[in-house]
Amino acid sequence: EESDAYFQSRPKESRIGALVSQQSAVISSRQMLEEKFAALSEQYANSEPQRPQHWGGYRLQPYRFEFWQGRPSRLHDRFQYTISQSAWLCNRLSP
Repeated sequence: EESDAYFQSRPKESRIGALVSQQSAVISSRQMLEEKFAALSEQYANSEPQRPQHWGGYRLQPYRFEFWQGRPSRLHDRFQYTISQSAWLCNRLSP
């Protein structure tokens, strides 16, 4: 249900593009994509495309994450973000 609702919230061209593309599959040419896009745009000129079975995603809700930037001295920069009452708190961590 959530994927359907999000799919329908996207611009029509994006929804048609999702029907055209089998993401990450090897394709013969860009022209093939353009031709399929044109054909489906015509097909859905007066209707709304529905979410294809292969289209969806994951919702991530992190509660903590860290940024790390290495330095030759090993005195790396580390920042940890944690969520507390809908606000992100940032703390510097020792390397």
